[in-house]
Amino acid sequence: MSISENDKKHVWHPFTQHRTAENPIVIERAEGSWLFGEDGQKYLDANSSWWVNTHGHGHPHIQEAIHQQFSTLDHVVFAGVTHPKAVELAMRITGLMPGHFQRVFYSDNGSTAVEVALKMVLQFWHNRGEKKQKFMALSGSYHGDTFGAMSVGQRGYFNAPFEPLFFEADYLDFPTGENDQEILQNAERWFASGKFAGLIVEPLVQGAAGMRMYSPEFLDVLVQCAKKYDVKVIFDEVMTGFGRTGKMFAMDHCQEKPDLVALSKGVAGGTLPMGLTVTGNDMYEAFLDEQISKAFLHGHSFTANPIICAAACASLDLFEQDQTWKNIESIGEWNRNFASELAELKCIDEVRQTGTILAFEIDTGEESGYFSSIREQAYRYFLDNELLIRPLGNVIFVNPPYCITKEEHTDMSKKIIDFLRSL
Repeated sequence: MSISENDKKHVWHPFTQHRTAENPIVIERAEGSWLFGEDGQKYLDANSSWWVNTHGHGHPHIQEAIHQQFSTLDHVVFAGVTHPKAVELAMRITGLMPGHFQRVFYSDNGSTAVEVALKMVLQFWHNRGEKKQKFMALSGSYHGDTFGAMSVGQRGYFNAPFEPLFFEADYLDFPTGENDQEILQNAERWFASGKFAGLIVEPLVQGAAGMRMYSPEFLDVLVQCAKKYDVKVIFDEVMTGFGRTGKMFAMDHCQEKPDLVALSKGVAGGTLPMGLTVTGNDMYEAFLDEQISKAFLHGHSFTANPIICAAACASLDLFEQDQTWKNIESIGEWNRNFASELAELKCIDEVRQTGTILAFEIDTGEESGYFSSIREQAYRYFLDNELLIRPLGNVIFVNPPYCITKEEHTDMSKKIIDFLRSL
């Protein structure tokens, strides 16, 4: 039997309705910005393989780091043990952040990085004997698919079957510029109740909601307000970290900084899964006690896996090269030019762009949303034209690997505009 046939018999894919979905495309290898199928077809990886691949597929520097680490130490329990690459990565990550970030907790992916941050905040207040248990988030947010992460994400949508088991959270409206003052007034009123343990946001760009974007100025005031009432602030930078917004982290656009940051996706250059929750000594010291029950009793089997840590350190090496940032700057410029072209099309509702991320909404005459029928039409057109793009309903977005060339970006843009004109 073929790979596709065996897949259909044995594999359960994420975010897929298998009753109606077509067979998945079979990818056999990847290089740079390109994915290569078993049928000889190639596809430009315009969404960086679920927003994770930063430097391009098969980067030789990361490949060599993985090989070298495997030949030295493949894995070891991380409770009561450490190893050089875990220490190196923690030092380098905190060195890229403001000075109050000194501690890194390792986990497996974006959902767990968020889950760890939520648990840290709740236990911080518990250990101090203060009953603060509520969280505030933004409407439309997505923070992952574990129960804590779902609890602070958009209700309904993907999560309706599980809502009876979620913990309580309150949601501010998404800031559009016009409603910012009203949102901030509501936030202050809620924070003043003294019940809130934490605030969690996707800084500047909401990913799964359709790459919705808002200003650092709004976020600065919201964070200021949270800190005024001693509410811990979590930035979920799982998607926005590692250059996507044009800076290393989205918080680098802001004057006010969070108390905790959740990282994943691009942390190892998109090669291997890892989650990082980064915080400060003030958080860490609240868990120090003679009673073991006040420790942070959380862990994962592959916490701080040495091979993944080595890949992450190699990825950071590449971020230290001027060429990486020149590439990121170029993609931002190409996106701005592309956005100007898109804005001229009648079928486009809104175009938005931050750094390497560009998104636009197609006016379908129906309500916008993840389940828009145009998604399948667009997805199939793009595959037929050598592009792998997964629209978020009627929102199409691109955030390619940083190795994409101007010629590849121009060709991608032309094919997307050809699709829109065909509508």
